Amino acid sequence: MSNTVDYLEQLENEAIYILRETAAQFEKPALLFSGGKDSIVLVHLALKAFRPGKFPFPLVHIDTGHNFPEAIQFRDELVEKIGEKLVVGYVEDSIKKYNLKETGGRFPSRNSLQTYTLLDTIEENEFDACIGGARRDEEKARAKERIFSVRDDFGAWDPKLQRPELWNILNGKVQKGHNVRVFPISNWTELDIWNYIKKYNIELPNLYFSHDRECIKFQDKLVATSAFIQPQEGDEVVIEKVRYRTVGDMTCTAAVPSEASTIDDIIEDIIQTRISERGQTRLDDQLSEAAMEDRKKQGYF
Repeated sequence: MSNTVDYLEQLENEAIYILRETAAQFEKPALLFSGGKDSIVLVHLALKAFRPGKFPFPLVHIDTGHNFPEAIQFRDELVEKIGEKLVVGYVEDSIKKYNLKETGGRFPSRNSLQTYTLLDTIEENEFDACIGGARRDEEKARAKERIFSVRDDFGAWDPKLQRPELWNILNGKVQKGHNVRVFPISNWTELDIWNYIKKYNIELPNLYFSHDRECIKFQDKLVATSAFIQPQEGDEVVIEKVRYRTVGDMTCTAAVPSEASTIDDIIEDIIQTRISERGQTRLDDQLSEAAMEDRKKQGYF
Protein backbone atom coordinates (compact mmCIF):
# COMPACT_ATOMS: atom_id res chain seq x y z
CA MET A 1 0.00 0.00 0.00
CA SER A 2 2.79 2.43 0.85
CA ASN A 3 4.35 1.93 -2.61
CA THR A 4 1.02 2.84 -4.25
CA VAL A 5 0.74 6.00 -2.14
CA ASP A 6 4.32 6.98 -2.92
CA TYR A 7 3.75 6.47 -6.63
CA LEU A 8 0.55 8.51 -6.60
CA GLU A 9 2.33 11.27 -4.73
CA GLN A 10 5.03 11.33 -7.41
CA LEU A 11 2.42 11.62 -10.15
CA GLU A 12 0.59 14.30 -8.19
CA ASN A 13 3.76 16.32 -7.61
CA GLU A 14 4.64 16.14 -11.32
CA ALA A 15 1.15 17.28 -12.36
CA ILE A 16 1.13 20.17 -9.88
CA TYR A 17 4.56 21.24 -11.13
CA ILE A 18 3.27 21.22 -14.73
CA LEU A 19 0.19 23.26 -13.78
CA ARG A 20 2.33 25.85 -12.00
CA GLU A 21 4.82 25.98 -14.89
CA THR A 22 1.91 26.58 -17.27
CA ALA A 23 0.62 29.43 -15.12
CA ALA A 24 4.14 30.92 -14.97
CA GLN A 25 5.09 30.57 -18.65
CA PHE A 26 1.84 31.56 -20.38
CA GLU A 27 -0.18 34.74 -20.27
CA LYS A 28 -3.68 33.34 -20.83
CA PRO A 29 -3.94 29.59 -20.19
CA ALA A 30 -7.20 27.68 -19.90
CA LEU A 31 -8.18 24.29 -18.46
CA LEU A 32 -10.39 22.18 -20.72
CA PHE A 33 -13.12 20.59 -18.61
CA SER A 34 -15.68 18.06 -19.84
CA GLY A 35 -17.17 16.70 -16.63
CA GLY A 36 -15.30 13.42 -17.16
CA LYS A 37 -13.07 11.71 -14.60
CA ASP A 38 -9.74 12.90 -16.03
CA SER A 39 -10.72 16.57 -16.15
CA ILE A 40 -12.25 16.25 -12.69
CA VAL A 41 -8.90 14.97 -11.39
CA LEU A 42 -7.23 17.94 -13.14
CA VAL A 43 -9.51 20.33 -11.25
CA HIS A 44 -8.63 18.56 -7.99
CA LEU A 45 -4.93 18.96 -8.82
CA ALA A 46 -5.45 22.64 -9.67
CA LEU A 47 -7.10 23.17 -6.29
CA LYS A 48 -4.00 21.70 -4.67
CA ALA A 49 -1.71 23.77 -6.86
CA PHE A 50 -3.33 27.19 -6.41
CA ARG A 51 -5.58 27.34 -3.35
CA PRO A 52 -6.25 29.44 -1.32
CA GLY A 53 -5.93 31.70 -4.39
CA LYS A 54 -8.15 31.59 -7.46
CA PHE A 55 -7.17 29.55 -10.51
CA PRO A 56 -4.94 31.52 -12.91
CA PHE A 57 -7.15 30.24 -15.75
CA PRO A 58 -10.83 29.62 -16.50
CA LEU A 59 -12.39 26.22 -17.10
CA VAL A 60 -13.40 25.76 -20.75
CA HIS A 61 -15.94 23.26 -22.05
CA ILE A 62 -16.51 22.61 -25.75
CA ASP A 63 -20.16 21.56 -25.66
CA THR A 64 -21.14 19.32 -28.57
CA GLY A 65 -24.82 19.29 -27.66
CA HIS A 66 -24.67 15.49 -27.46
CA ASN A 67 -23.34 15.30 -23.90
CA PHE A 68 -24.68 13.07 -21.18
CA PRO A 69 -27.04 15.20 -19.04
CA GLU A 70 -25.39 13.75 -15.92
CA ALA A 71 -21.99 15.10 -17.03
CA ILE A 72 -23.36 18.59 -17.73
CA GLN A 73 -25.14 18.69 -14.38
CA PHE A 74 -21.96 17.60 -12.59
CA ARG A 75 -19.94 20.22 -14.50
CA ASP A 76 -22.23 23.03 -13.42
CA GLU A 77 -22.41 21.88 -9.81
CA LEU A 78 -18.63 21.57 -9.51
CA VAL A 79 -18.01 25.00 -11.07
CA GLU A 80 -20.47 26.57 -8.63
CA LYS A 81 -18.93 24.70 -5.69
CA ILE A 82 -15.35 25.84 -6.36
CA GLY A 83 -16.35 29.33 -7.51
CA GLU A 84 -14.28 29.41 -10.69
CA LYS A 85 -15.07 30.86 -14.13
CA LEU A 86 -16.53 28.61 -16.84
CA VAL A 87 -16.30 29.43 -20.55
CA VAL A 88 -18.50 27.32 -22.85
CA GLY A 89 -18.09 27.05 -26.61
CA TYR A 90 -21.04 25.51 -28.44
CA VAL A 91 -20.54 23.23 -31.44
CA GLU A 92 -24.09 24.07 -32.52
CA ASP A 93 -22.95 27.68 -33.04
CA SER A 94 -20.05 26.50 -35.21
CA ILE A 95 -22.38 24.34 -37.31
CA LYS A 96 -24.50 27.40 -38.08
CA LYS A 97 -21.52 29.75 -38.53
CA TYR A 98 -19.60 27.55 -40.96
CA ASN A 99 -22.54 25.62 -42.45
CA LEU A 100 -20.96 22.38 -41.27
CA LYS A 101 -22.28 18.91 -42.02
CA GLU A 102 -22.46 16.34 -39.26
CA THR A 103 -20.99 12.88 -39.67
CA GLY A 104 -23.48 10.48 -41.19
CA GLY A 105 -24.24 6.94 -40.15
CA ARG A 106 -26.12 5.31 -37.35
CA PHE A 107 -23.98 6.72 -34.54
CA PRO A 108 -22.82 10.18 -35.67
CA SER A 109 -19.94 11.90 -33.90
CA ARG A 110 -19.42 15.64 -33.58
CA ASN A 111 -15.79 15.18 -32.53
CA SER A 112 -14.40 16.50 -35.82
CA LEU A 113 -16.68 19.54 -35.57
CA GLN A 114 -15.36 20.33 -32.09
CA THR A 115 -12.14 21.54 -33.72
CA TYR A 116 -13.88 24.60 -35.20
CA THR A 117 -15.42 25.49 -31.84
CA LEU A 118 -12.20 24.94 -29.92
CA LEU A 119 -10.11 27.07 -32.29
CA ASP A 120 -12.72 29.85 -32.26
CA THR A 121 -12.87 29.75 -28.45
CA ILE A 122 -9.07 29.95 -28.26
CA GLU A 123 -8.99 32.90 -30.67
CA GLU A 124 -11.89 34.80 -29.07
CA ASN A 125 -10.38 34.50 -25.58
CA GLU A 126 -6.75 34.78 -26.72
CA PHE A 127 -5.76 31.60 -24.90
CA ASP A 128 -2.10 30.72 -25.49
CA ALA A 129 -2.18 27.35 -23.72
CA CYS A 130 -4.94 24.81 -23.16
CA ILE A 131 -4.57 22.28 -20.35
CA GLY A 132 -6.21 18.91 -20.94
CA GLY A 133 -6.63 15.53 -19.30
CA ALA A 134 -5.30 13.33 -22.12
CA ARG A 135 -3.16 10.38 -21.04
CA ARG A 136 -0.62 8.44 -23.10
CA ASP A 137 -2.15 5.07 -22.27
CA GLU A 138 -5.49 5.98 -23.84
CA GLU A 139 -4.61 5.78 -27.52
CA LYS A 140 -1.49 5.48 -29.69
CA ALA A 141 -1.71 9.02 -31.13
CA ARG A 142 -1.84 10.42 -27.61
CA ALA A 143 1.19 8.34 -26.71
CA LYS A 144 3.21 10.49 -29.15
CA GLU A 145 2.35 13.76 -27.37
CA ARG A 146 4.79 15.75 -25.28
CA ILE A 147 3.61 17.42 -22.06
CA PHE A 148 3.92 20.83 -23.78
CA SER A 149 2.58 20.07 -27.27
CA VAL A 150 2.89 22.89 -29.80
CA ARG A 151 0.13 23.65 -32.35
CA ASP A 152 0.59 25.90 -35.37
CA ASP A 153 -1.45 28.93 -36.50
CA PHE A 154 -4.25 26.60 -37.63
CA GLY A 155 -4.26 24.55 -34.44
CA ALA A 156 -2.67 21.61 -36.24
CA TRP A 157 -0.31 19.12 -34.62
CA ASP A 158 2.71 17.63 -36.38
CA PRO A 159 4.02 14.55 -34.54
CA LYS A 160 7.37 14.90 -36.35
CA LEU A 161 8.00 18.36 -34.91
CA GLN A 162 7.63 17.51 -31.23
CA ARG A 163 10.16 19.14 -28.92
CA PRO A 164 12.42 17.01 -26.73
CA GLU A 165 11.55 17.20 -23.03
CA LEU A 166 14.57 16.35 -20.92
CA TRP A 167 14.14 15.69 -17.23
CA ASN A 168 11.56 18.20 -15.99
CA ILE A 169 12.46 21.10 -18.29
CA LEU A 170 9.38 22.42 -20.11
CA ASN A 171 9.75 24.98 -22.89
CA GLY A 172 6.68 27.16 -23.36
CA LYS A 173 8.20 29.60 -25.86
CA VAL A 174 6.28 29.59 -29.14
CA GLN A 175 5.96 31.74 -32.24
CA LYS A 176 3.24 34.37 -32.29
CA GLY A 177 -0.01 32.74 -33.34
CA HIS A 178 1.03 29.30 -32.17
CA ASN A 179 -0.66 27.59 -29.26
CA VAL A 180 0.37 24.96 -26.72
CA ARG A 181 -1.67 22.05 -25.42
CA VAL A 182 -0.56 20.98 -21.94
CA PHE A 183 -1.03 17.46 -20.55
CA PRO A 184 -0.25 17.31 -16.80
CA ILE A 185 -1.46 13.71 -16.41
CA SER A 186 0.24 12.30 -19.52
CA ASN A 187 2.12 9.73 -17.46
CA TRP A 188 -0.92 8.49 -15.55
CA THR A 189 -2.83 5.34 -16.45
CA GLU A 190 -6.54 4.65 -16.07
CA LEU A 191 -5.71 2.63 -12.97
CA ASP A 192 -3.68 5.53 -11.52
CA ILE A 193 -6.67 7.84 -12.04
CA TRP A 194 -8.99 5.52 -10.14
CA ASN A 195 -6.50 4.89 -7.33
CA TYR A 196 -6.14 8.68 -6.99
CA ILE A 197 -9.93 9.15 -6.97
CA LYS A 198 -10.13 6.53 -4.24
CA LYS A 199 -7.33 8.09 -2.20
CA TYR A 200 -9.00 11.51 -2.08
CA ASN A 201 -12.63 10.35 -2.31
CA ILE A 202 -13.20 12.56 -5.35
CA GLU A 203 -16.84 12.87 -6.44
CA LEU A 204 -17.79 11.76 -9.97
CA PRO A 205 -20.93 11.63 -12.12
CA ASN A 206 -22.92 8.47 -11.42
CA LEU A 207 -22.34 7.38 -15.04
CA TYR A 208 -19.08 5.81 -13.93
CA PHE A 209 -20.83 3.37 -11.59
CA SER A 210 -23.11 0.44 -12.39
CA HIS A 211 -26.70 1.41 -13.18
CA ASP A 212 -29.60 0.12 -15.27
CA ARG A 213 -29.78 1.66 -18.73
CA GLU A 214 -31.69 0.91 -21.91
CA CYS A 215 -29.22 0.08 -24.66
CA ILE A 216 -29.11 -1.03 -28.26
CA LYS A 217 -26.86 -4.01 -28.95
CA PHE A 218 -24.69 -2.94 -31.88
CA GLN A 219 -22.09 -5.48 -32.97
CA ASP A 220 -20.24 -6.08 -29.67
CA LYS A 221 -21.17 -2.69 -28.14
CA LEU A 222 -23.97 -1.40 -25.90
CA VAL A 223 -25.11 2.04 -27.03
CA ALA A 224 -27.60 3.80 -24.76
CA THR A 225 -30.87 5.01 -26.23
CA SER A 226 -31.35 8.77 -25.99
CA ALA A 227 -32.86 11.75 -27.79
CA PHE A 228 -30.07 11.27 -30.36
CA ILE A 229 -30.10 7.47 -30.67
CA GLN A 230 -33.47 5.77 -31.11
CA PRO A 231 -34.13 2.08 -31.76
CA GLN A 232 -34.76 1.08 -35.35
CA GLU A 233 -36.54 -1.90 -36.79
CA GLY A 234 -34.49 -5.01 -36.16
CA ASP A 235 -32.53 -3.55 -33.23
CA GLU A 236 -32.07 -5.66 -30.12
CA VAL A 237 -32.97 -3.36 -27.23
CA VAL A 238 -32.05 -4.48 -23.73
CA ILE A 239 -31.95 -3.06 -20.22
CA GLU A 240 -28.52 -3.89 -18.83
CA LYS A 241 -26.46 -3.09 -15.79
CA VAL A 242 -23.72 -0.92 -17.27
CA ARG A 243 -21.19 1.77 -16.46
CA TYR A 244 -19.05 4.10 -18.55
CA ARG A 245 -15.26 3.99 -18.61
CA THR A 246 -15.07 7.27 -20.50
CA VAL A 247 -17.69 9.98 -20.95
CA GLY A 248 -17.76 11.23 -24.53
CA ASP A 249 -20.83 12.07 -26.60
CA MET A 250 -23.91 9.93 -26.13
CA THR A 251 -23.84 9.22 -29.88
CA CYS A 252 -20.40 7.62 -30.02
CA THR A 253 -19.63 6.29 -26.52
CA ALA A 254 -20.64 2.77 -25.59
CA ALA A 255 -21.34 1.46 -22.12
CA VAL A 256 -19.72 -1.66 -20.68
CA PRO A 257 -21.62 -4.40 -18.83
CA SER A 258 -20.64 -4.09 -15.19
CA GLU A 259 -21.78 -4.77 -11.64
CA ALA A 260 -19.14 -2.36 -10.30
CA SER A 261 -20.95 -0.01 -7.94
CA THR A 262 -17.96 1.14 -5.85
CA ILE A 263 -14.51 2.51 -6.63
CA ASP A 264 -12.93 -0.71 -5.34
CA ASP A 265 -15.12 -2.71 -7.75
CA ILE A 266 -14.05 -0.49 -10.67
CA ILE A 267 -10.38 -0.81 -9.78
CA GLU A 268 -10.77 -4.60 -9.81
CA ASP A 269 -12.52 -4.38 -13.20
CA ILE A 270 -9.63 -2.36 -14.65
CA ILE A 271 -7.02 -4.76 -13.28
CA GLN A 272 -8.80 -7.64 -15.02
CA THR A 273 -9.38 -5.98 -18.41
CA ARG A 274 -6.91 -6.05 -21.30
CA ILE A 275 -8.72 -3.50 -23.50
CA SER A 276 -8.13 0.25 -23.25
CA GLU A 277 -11.07 2.43 -22.27
CA ARG A 278 -11.26 4.14 -25.68
CA GLY A 279 -10.72 0.84 -27.49
CA GLN A 280 -13.65 -0.70 -25.63
CA THR A 281 -16.10 2.20 -25.72
CA ARG A 282 -15.39 4.87 -28.37
CA LEU A 283 -17.07 4.16 -31.70
CA ASP A 284 -15.51 7.21 -33.37
CA ASP A 285 -11.95 5.99 -32.74
CA GLN A 286 -12.66 2.83 -34.72
CA LEU A 287 -13.36 4.56 -38.04
CA SER A 288 -9.72 3.93 -39.01
CA GLU A 289 -6.41 2.92 -37.49
CA ALA A 290 -5.36 6.59 -37.42
CA ALA A 291 -8.71 8.20 -36.57
CA MET A 292 -7.45 10.10 -33.50
CA GLU A 293 -4.18 11.16 -35.12
CA ASP A 294 -6.00 12.47 -38.20
CA ARG A 295 -8.27 14.62 -36.01
CA LYS A 296 -5.33 15.96 -34.01
CA LYS A 297 -3.50 17.00 -37.21
CA GLN A 298 -6.61 19.00 -38.14
CA GLY A 299 -6.63 20.85 -34.81
CA TYR A 300 -8.57 18.51 -32.52
CA PHE A 301 -7.43 18.58 -28.90
